[in-house]
Order: sequence, then C-alpha cells, then structure tokens
Amino acid sequence: MLLEILNLVLGIAFGFFHKGKEDYTGILRNGAIAGLILGIIFVLAAKYLVPGIMDIDFSFLGVFGIFIDIIIFVIIFILGAFIGDRLSRILKK
Repeated sequence: MLLEILNLVLGIAFGFFHKGKEDYTGILRNGAIAGLILGIIFVLAAKYLVPGIMDIDFSFLGVFGIFIDIIIFVIIFILGAFIGDRLSRILKK
C-alpha cells in the first residue's frame, strides 16, 4: 500500500507543477511516460528487493501479472496527475 500511495502523491505533485494548465493531452502523454517509468521501477523493486510490500499484486500470473501491475501503477499516476492539475487550478483562483 505504501508504494501505491507514494505513486499517487508523486502523480499529484506532477500534475500540480506541470506547465500549461488544462492541457489534458499533454498531462496524459507526459503522465503516461512518467508513470510507466515509475511503475516499472516500483513494481520491480517491490517484486525483487522488498517482496510483499504491494497490496495490488498479480504475480501469480507470472510475467503477464507484472505487466498488469505496471499498468495499474500508470493509471494511479495519471489519476494523481489529473487531481494535481485540478488542485492547482482551484488554488490559483
């Protein structure tokens, strides 16, 4: 659960500090790239360095399960980026 929350917080920070507010395609594209990189790092670190730290775990499916975990981390990051963009818009008013 710790890595999922950290990923969400990093996504919120990414969306909050992203230039060009309300540029949803830019946030989606850049958030997907950053989320993919963070997802790969977090999932591989959780699988091999500190096993059992993730609540979302599809490792029983093998390599396909690792890809599902990475996709879930990307989705969490992108949702955090959109939340951060909304927060920056609300706080800037």
